[in-house]
Amino acid sequence: MEQRKHAKSRARRGIAVLLAWLLLAAALPAMAAPPAPEPLRLEAEQGQRPLGTHTRYLHDGDGRMTAAQAWRQLDAAGFEPLPDAGAAFGFQQGAYWFHVPVVNRAGTQPHWLLVQEYPLSDRLDLYLRYADGRIVHRSGGDHLPFGARSVSYRYPNFMLELPVGERVDVLLRVQSQSSMQVPLTLHTPTAFIEISRDAQFGIGLYYGILIALFVYNLVLWLALRDASYFWYLFHLSAFGLVLMTLNGLGFEYLWPDSPWLADLSVPLSICLAQIGMQQFARVFLRLRTVWPAGNWISIAVIAFYMALGIASFWLPYRIATPLAAASVFLSIAWILTVTLVAFRRGDRSALLFLLAWGMFLLGTGMFTALAFGLLPKSFLTVYGVQIGSALEMLLLSIALSYRYAALRNENERIVRRAKLQLESQVLERTSELRTALEQLETAHSRLREASRHDALTGLYNRGWFRERFESLLEAAKAQGQPLSLMMIDLDHFKQINDRHGHLVGDDCLRRSARLVEGVLRPHGALVARYGGEEFIAALPGIDVYHAREIAEDICTRLREEPFRTRGPLVTVTASIGVHAVDTGADEHAATDMALQVVDNALYAAKSGGRDQVRVAGG
Repeated sequence: MEQRKHAKSRARRGIAVLLAWLLLAAALPAMAAPPAPEPLRLEAEQGQRPLGTHTRYLHDGDGRMTAAQAWRQLDAAGFEPLPDAGAAFGFQQGAYWFHVPVVNRAGTQPHWLLVQEYPLSDRLDLYLRYADGRIVHRSGGDHLPFGARSVSYRYPNFMLELPVGERVDVLLRVQSQSSMQVPLTLHTPTAFIEISRDAQFGIGLYYGILIALFVYNLVLWLALRDASYFWYLFHLSAFGLVLMTLNGLGFEYLWPDSPWLADLSVPLSICLAQIGMQQFARVFLRLRTVWPAGNWISIAVIAFYMALGIASFWLPYRIATPLAAASVFLSIAWILTVTLVAFRRGDRSALLFLLAWGMFLLGTGMFTALAFGLLPKSFLTVYGVQIGSALEMLLLSIALSYRYAALRNENERIVRRAKLQLESQVLERTSELRTALEQLETAHSRLREASRHDALTGLYNRGWFRERFESLLEAAKAQGQPLSLMMIDLDHFKQINDRHGHLVGDDCLRRSARLVEGVLRPHGALVARYGGEEFIAALPGIDVYHAREIAEDICTRLREEPFRTRGPLVTVTASIGVHAVDTGADEHAATDMALQVVDNALYAAKSGGRDQVRVAGG
């Protein structure tokens, strides 16, 4: 009896455990499966509905899943919500399935337009499952002729018939070798017309700016034949083609019946744009002289894009396009590098170049990051490249237009002169003779003025100094004013030429002349280049003590202010002789005597160790 009780107790416990396991097994699928998405309810007053928050997706890695299998996965809750970044997955293998349940509650609007707001998807297959079980299939994408679209628009689209009050399951399969971006939006026909009109207006405005800049700079290039303008036009045209391709306008207007060209245009236009960008940077920044090593690297980058552009005719789209898009990051980084190097090496125009390209490079980088799924789809990431490129091209065009303005002014001057010459031909012979005499006098005056100056330093030459010195001596004698004479010789100047070259030596001579003239000009001095590295100065109204102080100032300024030449930083010193001129002697004799005495004082300063001042007789 006791054993039967124990047996019944064990049987009851076994039944309870079995029931618990059955209940748990029934509850697990409900716990694991995500809740079914609520259908998107379309209202009459809503003309546009983004589908992102109502969309679930499934990634078919090998792209072999059939529509029937996808429906079974959907019914088994195999789809999952879109990630936070939205429907932007970058370059991916296989196919993506997207599902949106829709209930049309707009009684007066049975037709809605489904738009995928990304133009480069290869193949789209749309399946509509109605409440009665009927399934409708349609195809789209840029691997079909453009005319296969429901509406002639740059984005793939499908016109949907949505019965009022019924649930319709929208299942979209997307397979593409391009970036996987599938932002979906439903529009009423009226709302789509308004939105597409505004979008087309913005695009037309952008391309209008590009065309205006192209024509403007084409005129400048034809007038100036400057290589900068040619490569700017090349970059402008190539980048316009890139945007036409990426915006779907190329497929709409240029090759609507050629899916092959639609695929090829993406990597090829990117390569052409990068070639123009790199070559324009080389020419504008003068890399050949500013940074020869960087110039060769830029040439190598250009060669890479040329090779990739040619190879894109044979490379599969899934290889050529991601490679071209990814290389844009390196191209941007390299342009920033050469711009900063050029700026650090003294090219001030590089700052304007960097300002002009900054927004463009940022917009291009954001657009490329969007293609790889690194940034979410937004107004800035989608249209940043248009905004940045428009600003960049405007700024560069303004910078280049200065050359055109200079040329225009020169042309106007030539026209005015030609007009005056034409009018002068109708004058009487006496008028022609008078004009010729005036021109001859003007030329003689210019020649005479040029003969007074030293070509290298711009100071007066030795002959003119001697002529003017005698006038100063006569005036000092008449007014009873002192007159001091100063002779300046740059120390060890031959060593500068031998060590750094004559170009650096010439720079030192010019800068020394400007420094000496800058110190002496406030004192009313007559300064000239006496010969070689020697300068001479006459200081009217300055006695010998004051002249010595001025000479000391010159020595100090030369010693403490090294010259920045086209080569190294060079420190120049000078030896100076100072002499108080005897104004009572005969002018000619006094001139020769004064020059001899001050030369002796200079020799004494050089013999005494250089970089010093010696006063004659002191």
